[in-house]
Amino acid sequence: MAAVDTTPSVIALSRKGESFWKTARRRLLRHRAAMLGLAVILIFVVMAITAPWIAPCDPAKMSMRAALQSPSAAHLLGTDKLGRDVFSRIVYGSRYSLSSAALTVAWALLIGGAFGAIAGAGGRIVDSIVMRITDVLMAFPSILLAIGVVSWLGKGDFQLTIAVGLSLAPTFTRLLRASLLSLQAADFVTALRAAGIPKWRILFIHTLPNALTPMIVQATLALGTTIITVAGLGFLGLGPQDPRIPEWGGMMIEGAALLQFPHLVLGPGICIVAVVLGVNLFGDGLRDALDPKAKR
Repeated sequence: MAAVDTTPSVIALSRKGESFWKTARRRLLRHRAAMLGLAVILIFVVMAITAPWIAPCDPAKMSMRAALQSPSAAHLLGTDKLGRDVFSRIVYGSRYSLSSAALTVAWALLIGGAFGAIAGAGGRIVDSIVMRITDVLMAFPSILLAIGVVSWLGKGDFQLTIAVGLSLAPTFTRLLRASLLSLQAADFVTALRAAGIPKWRILFIHTLPNALTPMIVQATLALGTTIITVAGLGFLGLGPQDPRIPEWGGMMIEGAALLQFPHLVLGPGICIVAVVLGVNLFGDGLRDALDPKAKR
């Protein structure tokens, strides 16, 4: 995934009479594609929160008499091979897919950001060590690295979060390091050094907050990739092992074995595409809103 360009100092932008975040919010609200993406995201978030009231059936309730039924008034998206309502499983599956993606990105942002800060402010030797480790991790395709970590740690929700987060962390490390290094030559940092401000204070109070803007954008864009990766691992059978927990990728692998029943695959597949599209639209709009170089 391409890294986001580092933005200039928030302090410099604030001197134009309007705070940086107020300007970014105004520009974001005017971005139609971003608002469309946000609306799609909110629809699925509301669906996940209100799943017990939206789902017409228990997603884990099986009935062999009702197995593999086509979409009807009783079952909007039909039933799977165990007689479970597909629509109910999709609704409850949004809880797992969205929450696991959010936790994974948070984990990647925390770990990758920590090492990025160490590399960007720790000196040449520390920077070299961290970057070499990052280069090794980035040499592996993210999906293969995630599969390898899951195979090593074992199957499970926590292991899946660790595996996918580890595959995303190097991107955040390199991004934050590049942002911090570029800010070292900024005029306001030079002025702070000349004033005798301690290095740790410059890092945590001034440069790090200015470097977090591209990290926020990258984290938003990474949500789409994470949802696809989690679904892909679920499709490979490396997702949640509890059959009572519906997951969109796992639902697709069950439906793929029954090609004569396409409704088993279309439902979760459309949900994955819609969520990823919404996240990408919102992420692109957020990037434009936070980029001071863009036309206002």
